Amino acid sequence: MLHAKTILSSADLKEIADAIGVVEKNTSGEIRVSVRQQRERKEKGQSIEQLARREFVHLGMTKTNLRTGVLIFLLLEDRAFHILGDEGIHARIGDERWIAVSKQMADYFARKDFRGGILHAVAEVGKVLSTHFPRSIDDANELTNDVRIR
Repeated sequence: MLHAKTILSSADLKEIADAIGVVEKNTSGEIRVSVRQQRERKEKGQSIEQLARREFVHLGMTKTNLRTGVLIFLLLEDRAFHILGDEGIHARIGDERWIAVSKQMADYFARKDFRGGILHAVAEVGKVLSTHFPRSIDDANELTNDVRIR
């Protein structure tokens, strides 16, 4: 079984958080990365998308001003991940772009380059957000950039 502490070092986590901060300088969107080790008992029948939606709400991502949060969610037990955009983003972009980014992440993960895959996803999500949701003059960072590990 994969363990978060063995696939991502403290330096990797800092690099990912820093990368989020850099891309968010060009967008009003908010990006979070969450890495879960395993499902809780009550979650056993839920899909990866359902779990990502739960995590999205739990992280307060539905409370951003313009509803422009994007979650990159990894579930190590299932060797699965999902990219989820809030309703403000989904209305404009849909799922196709996130599916393409997910395929690229899968290529990194197949090579066991988890750091690289997450960094690539953050950069790609940032490009999409900066195109469709450019940063406004009064924009504030609404969510922490730290990677959540649990």
